[in-house]
Amino acid sequence: MDDVTRPRILVVGAGFAGVECVRRLERRLGPDEADVTLVTPFSYQLYLPLLPQVASGVLTPQSIALSLRRSRKYRTRIIPGGAIGVDLKAKVCVIRTITDETVNEPYDYLVLAPGSVTRTFDIPGLTDHAFGMKTLAEAAYIRDHVISQLDLADASQDPAERASRLQFVVVGGGYAGTETAACLQRLTHNAVKRYPRLDPRLIKWHLIDIAPKLMPELGDKLGRSALEVLQRRGIEVSLGVSIAKAGPEEVTFTDGRVVPTRTLIWTAGVVASPLIATLGAETVRGRLAVTAEMTVPGHDGVFALGDAAAVPDVAKGLGTVCPPTAQHAMRQGRKVADNVIATLRGAPLEPYIHKDLGLVVDLGGKDAVSKPLGVELHGLPAQVVARGYHWSALRTNVAKTRVMTNWVLNALAGDDFVRTGFQARKPAKLKDFEYTDAYMTPEQVRAHVESTRSQAS
Repeated sequence: MDDVTRPRILVVGAGFAGVECVRRLERRLGPDEADVTLVTPFSYQLYLPLLPQVASGVLTPQSIALSLRRSRKYRTRIIPGGAIGVDLKAKVCVIRTITDETVNEPYDYLVLAPGSVTRTFDIPGLTDHAFGMKTLAEAAYIRDHVISQLDLADASQDPAERASRLQFVVVGGGYAGTETAACLQRLTHNAVKRYPRLDPRLIKWHLIDIAPKLMPELGDKLGRSALEVLQRRGIEVSLGVSIAKAGPEEVTFTDGRVVPTRTLIWTAGVVASPLIATLGAETVRGRLAVTAEMTVPGHDGVFALGDAAAVPDVAKGLGTVCPPTAQHAMRQGRKVADNVIATLRGAPLEPYIHKDLGLVVDLGGKDAVSKPLGVELHGLPAQVVARGYHWSALRTNVAKTRVMTNWVLNALAGDDFVRTGFQARKPAKLKDFEYTDAYMTPEQVRAHVESTRSQAS
């Protein structure tokens, strides 16, 4: 079978779902059965659950960026860019490369795993002044920023400036927000020992969330345990509260409090990638509606999974959909690969069915809460389970070695609290990292595809 007649499989996104799908396709497809192409801005898979540990300096950025080019069997073509539109009728994906060129990529089979972006609201000043925690660059920048606040506060003679630089606000009481607040609080707690001019009591961390409970998925007992850990460390947790407005030097809460701060970290949930809106297909709360086999109804050869798809949770039933977690995304990736191969070979498709293995929350140091297979743990046993789970989930032995080495080194030698300065003086707020304004409308996608076709003919 020559290159012209081989089916073209296009996978969009190199997160947990997309990478697991590509790897399985490579292992199970014969070299002449199909061509596989992956669209991603970076040729690595980011192990997102460990991002707070990068921000706090426990792990180096490279340790959780798993290269896609290490496998000797690797034969997938990578297009370095992001998908900004899909014409399902013409079977064309519109891609903006990292050099800002717009190219069309035709396909026979499409796997949509573009993931999610940070969910924001129409809050004055939010996108201009808040940091996100969704990308490797953001985590590295936040570490530099937090340490720079200590440096500047130490040098300042102005009590008001010092107070604003030593207060930190994290919005979002889910996994990302709780772990971010916990890990970064440990960073400042340990770092301030190197600043004899700073009073440790001036450093204040705030964790706020509009929900009435912290991480309700953990249950009441473990949720209380996590709350007690944070409060014991001096983190002020406010529930039923959000942000009313944000400025460069202060944040106003919805309960009327005004907190002087130069650091607002926004982790209040995620929404499906804006790419989904370009399809003109049915959605469920912003996520693409799919069957239990993860096919898009009415569009042959199109599959969707991960954070961007509302995959029915067959194990729970009652019309529920799978939550946007790494655990589900990885397993959905493998099942979608199997279903793509089944479609190629004319075999029946299988639904995605998976029983939840539990939850782990790493709060840094010896603190954690975990619920593996329904067993509630906290403290050191929970930390062993949490780190053991993350370590085993890393895809390559190189990544496992780097992460374990970082953990051991940090435990034994601590941190030097060095700022890299790689992104100093560059814009680095929410609006600067996720490029959510780059996507086309369905009408723009169709017009672009038709225009390029007419020019080619």
